[in-house]
This record gives sequence, structure tokens and C-alpha cells, in this order.
Amino acid sequence: MERELIERARRGDRTAYEAIVRRKVETVYRTARAILGNDADADDATQEALIGAWRQLPTLREIDRFDAWLGRITVNACRMAMRRRRTHAVLPLAAVVPGGPEDPRDPIASTFDSQAVTADAFDRAFERLSIEQRAILVLHHREELAIAEIAARLGVPSGTVKSRLHTARAALQHALEREGIR
Repeated sequence: MERELIERARRGDRTAYEAIVRRKVETVYRTARAILGNDADADDATQEALIGAWRQLPTLREIDRFDAWLGRITVNACRMAMRRRRTHAVLPLAAVVPGGPEDPRDPIASTFDSQAVTADAFDRAFERLSIEQRAILVLHHREELAIAEIAARLGVPSGTVKSRLHTARAALQHALEREGIR
């Protein structure tokens, strides 16, 4: 059914695209909110991503990769929002790590010697990361996407995702250390 909607939308059917948007808007917004850290910027990025997807839909070559394609557009809309804003967003701790920093299942928290990390300290540390580092951490830890899914969304090889994820975790750890968390 979704494949048929996408094909109809590619041919310019607005009703089909509206049906797709109703199904995807929550996921697009949730990703944008996690990356950008506030509702207003997430609303703008979501709107930009969905409008951009409509405009670019005729160029989509593989209908089966629509979600990955839309994910790349969403991350790019977040990048543009950050550039327009020219400041760094603050991301609440709960939006990145379900269960908080003391959750024993959390691979990020376990790298910090189980020292309690306050939400404010985490927000300040997360603010120091680049948009690319935020995006990869959000996609992996908040959206719980597998490496292969992230690779598809970002249009890079899985090995690159692993490398970027490692770099982002190290950058977050370094930023936390700068906040006095060791």
C-alpha cells in the first residue's frame, strides 16, 4: 500500500503525498526535535523536510528506500536550521537516552564510569557537539536505528557510520569531561 502511495505521489498526486505525510510526520518531527532541541526549530525543520521531499520526490529512484531518503532530507533540514540559527541547541537528556544517564542498558552512560550526569551538564556537553555528531547519536540511541539503517539514511557505508558513531561518543565523553564529569 505504501509503495503505491509513493508511486502516485511521485507522479504528482497531492492526496497520496498527504497520506504519506500523515504516516511519516511524527517520525520526522521526533528526529528533528531530538537533533535541534526545541519545538519551534523542530517544527520548522519538519516542514522544510516534508516540503523538500515533495519537491524532490520525482527524483527518488528507489521507492523501497523512501524512509532512508526521507531520513537524509530530515537530517539536512536540521543542518540548515542550525546554520540559520547560528547557535547550538540544547537537547534535554531524556530525549537522547531513554531511561536517563544511569540506565545500565545505556552504552553511552556506561562509558562515564557510572558517575551521575546531571541533565544540565549533559545538555551543555551535547551542545558542544556538531550537528553531525548529534544526528548520529540521536539516530542510534534515541531512534534506536541499526547501523545499516543509519547508513541508508545518511547515504554512507556502514563502516563510516561506525566510525562516526565512535567519534561522536568520544566527543560527547570529552565534552562531559569539560563539564566536570569524568
